[in-house]
Amino acid sequence: ELHGKVLANIEEVRARGARTIVVAEEGDSSVDAFADVVFRVPPVPTLYAPLLTVVPLQIFACELAGVKGLDVDQPRNLAKSVTVE
Repeated sequence: ELHGKVLANIEEVRARGARTIVVAEEGDSSVDAFADVVFRVPPVPTLYAPLLTVVPLQIFACELAGVKGLDVDQPRNLAKSVTVE
């Protein structure tokens, strides 16, 4: 169920013109249609998945912001959002 929601979120972001980088487990081809770039990672226990995916993406985002000359401590267009299901 969560996987479908994530795909819907990616689709919504792309509809607004964003380019997407997706991290997916090896063998998960369902994300290919929704991503500009796909990084494949081996399947790991759920407890360890954030270490394999989120932390490297945060480092990547920080480095990319630095290359683009953006201040990571002063993000543009940041808005508070509340979603109720």
